[in-house]
Amino acid sequence: MTQALSKDTKAVSRNQLRGKVQTVCGLIEPDALGKTLMHEHLLWDIRTAEMKAAVDQGPEISLCNCFRINYDRVKYPRNRIFRNWETATSEVKMMLEVGGQSIVELSSGGLAPDPFGLRTISENTGAHVVMGCGHYVDSYQDQSNHERSVDSFAKEVIAQVLEGAWGTDVRAGIIGEIGCQSPWTDLEKRVMRGALIAQAETGAALNVHPGRHPDQPQEVVDFVAKHGYPLERVIISHIDRTIFDHERLLRLADTGCVLEFDLFGQEYAYYSLGDIDGLNDAQRLKYIRMLIKHGHLSQILISHDICHQTRLVNYGGHGYGHIYENVIPIMRRHGFTEQEISTILVENPKRLLTFL
Repeated sequence: MTQALSKDTKAVSRNQLRGKVQTVCGLIEPDALGKTLMHEHLLWDIRTAEMKAAVDQGPEISLCNCFRINYDRVKYPRNRIFRNWETATSEVKMMLEVGGQSIVELSSGGLAPDPFGLRTISENTGAHVVMGCGHYVDSYQDQSNHERSVDSFAKEVIAQVLEGAWGTDVRAGIIGEIGCQSPWTDLEKRVMRGALIAQAETGAALNVHPGRHPDQPQEVVDFVAKHGYPLERVIISHIDRTIFDHERLLRLADTGCVLEFDLFGQEYAYYSLGDIDGLNDAQRLKYIRMLIKHGHLSQILISHDICHQTRLVNYGGHGYGHIYENVIPIMRRHGFTEQEISTILVENPKRLLTFL
């Protein structure tokens, strides 16, 4: 594959970013974004070190085994890696056909980010792609990161936004997903502090991957506030696999942070990564409706967080168009207004992706 080149390849200043959205092909006006998925992966590798070392990466995906793979009845490391630019392009085109326009891609350090691949997909489809930066959870990071300082991480992320990320001239338009877990490790806290410094320096929004304990999102936002940073542009991902009671959820929302329900399309109770009962899309919408009732409409984002091949249309899954094709009709049926739908899918992403 050839590396696609954009006309907008020079470094940018904070002043040039202000009031703009930064995609993998350069700066655009915020109104150009349209309907936006705020947490996806187009090209990724989320295999653990043990999975990467395994000789057997599992069978080919087929309609006969994709359901069993999703339930871990078939051990299948290959499901966790996807590097095919052409297939990714076809998946994004399907999203465009059902009304989507923009995608935030959050394969940060440790998840095999591919800036040139993202640029090629964007150029070949016309979809706007905003790339994340920074580092994922401790166990996925390069061992050399354990010796690095907060200032080192901050300088790296600032450069990824202003100059280019992962050894390329492709610039990030959001910070994250920044990996955390429970218990929260010292390395992850240093990465987070560096990301917060970079956020203040660049004006970007910040996306957080919280640990799976229901109190960890609150731990993260308390950490942010303790260090003197505002929460209005801090996005807490994976709310729909982490917090299941209204009291915790409302307490978190009251801090002013942004709540992201990003597992739409996963409609089964089984969750392979912990003792968690998964939600279906109707249940997710009930939590969102409750948050809207309490005045938190401007703090809500939705997405799919696709990072397994079996969730792509080409391999028997729902694909990036699921929210537009299937979830929006359910929202309307359950009384969501067009203004509420637009706020969640257009206005909130536009506000967060516009640099301050």
